[in-house]
Amino acid sequence: MKIINCISSIFIFIITALLVVGLIGCERIEQVVNPSTQSKDLSEEISIGVALPQTGDLGPGEFGPGALVMENSFNMALEEINQSQLLGGVTLKFIVEDDMSTVEGAIEAFNKLIHQDKVPAILGVWTSHVAKSVFPIAEENRVVAFSPVVVAAGLTEIGEFIFRASHSTDVLIPEGIRVTQEKLGYQRVATIADTVDFASRVSDEVHRKVFAENGVEVLTTETFATGDTDFSAQLTRIKALNPDAIFISAQQIEVIKILMQGRELGIPTDIPFISHVLSIDEIRSAGDAAEGAITFTSWVSTADTPGNQTFVQNYTAKYGMEPSVWAAQSYAAVYILAEAIRNTQSTDSEAIAAALAGIKDFDTILGKFSFDPNGDAIYDPVVLIVKNGKLEIFE
Repeated sequence: MKIINCISSIFIFIITALLVVGLIGCERIEQVVNPSTQSKDLSEEISIGVALPQTGDLGPGEFGPGALVMENSFNMALEEINQSQLLGGVTLKFIVEDDMSTVEGAIEAFNKLIHQDKVPAILGVWTSHVAKSVFPIAEENRVVAFSPVVVAAGLTEIGEFIFRASHSTDVLIPEGIRVTQEKLGYQRVATIADTVDFASRVSDEVHRKVFAENGVEVLTTETFATGDTDFSAQLTRIKALNPDAIFISAQQIEVIKILMQGRELGIPTDIPFISHVLSIDEIRSAGDAAEGAITFTSWVSTADTPGNQTFVQNYTAKYGMEPSVWAAQSYAAVYILAEAIRNTQSTDSEAIAAALAGIKDFDTILGKFSFDPNGDAIYDPVVLIVKNGKLEIFE
């Protein structure tokens, strides 16, 4: 393992780093830190890049606020951090780029933020499909890329500068299936999946792998492409098989339409739709069709984690809507990044990456938060069910 060589290869740096970030980041510290690199001291203002869809299909529109919830939470956390002087006399500033809901737009945004604005870290990226194209750019240029919401397994393995605040599908899906199968006892299921969207393909693969391991029969795997609007043929075939549950692997707009069309076609409410892409935003758009749907997710608004109820109240008052899990993860991500900057007292991207790798049991609205050696998030996932238009703990 790389960690065996950690102390011997960078002994001088580790003695200092252990005081700041602890042992958990040792493996990543070895990879990102060049001992000859001169640390950049904190200045009065630190610019952080933000890349997210403000326009296009993933921005605010007919089917809800989209990635606007990420931007809202980023801004709210930024205001709080700067007003509280968490970083002493230093303030954070965002340089925001619209990726226009496209891979090409995201690549352009990342290149501008890295080469023109020369930011040490970039927050954002709304989908795993985009992340797999832009994370390598950040890694190649040794700039931190930290997404609050992408879920596809394997993304952080792209490199040592890549982090996320969400759970990966390798965490959410096995735990969610364990909990729901134990309580519902399903043995025959159907899946419906987007074959174009990267995260959806990964999600469906993980679903079927876990089903095979647990003796669950997959009656059919229906497919569609990103942007499709009519799912009646696939859902009619699923209905005819009378599965115990239906697992959806899709992005938000498609999830909403599948829920609505499924119920319109008469799929009974005792056959639950299950998806890890389901938040209060999608529930509002789907209306009654979302009732009884189940989601494997990372946060619930009623949690008593530190600062969570204050966050929910302040977000609702400020933006006129209850925050979703995507909003909560985005808010927490800014605090996590600020904690890394505070710990390392540097604007150098390598120092920030090492400090992020060392985050351990940090109190956030998501719970006690740590990174594993790959840069994936460690905290407790949850399984929720829609009841009377609200998300509640599935019991």
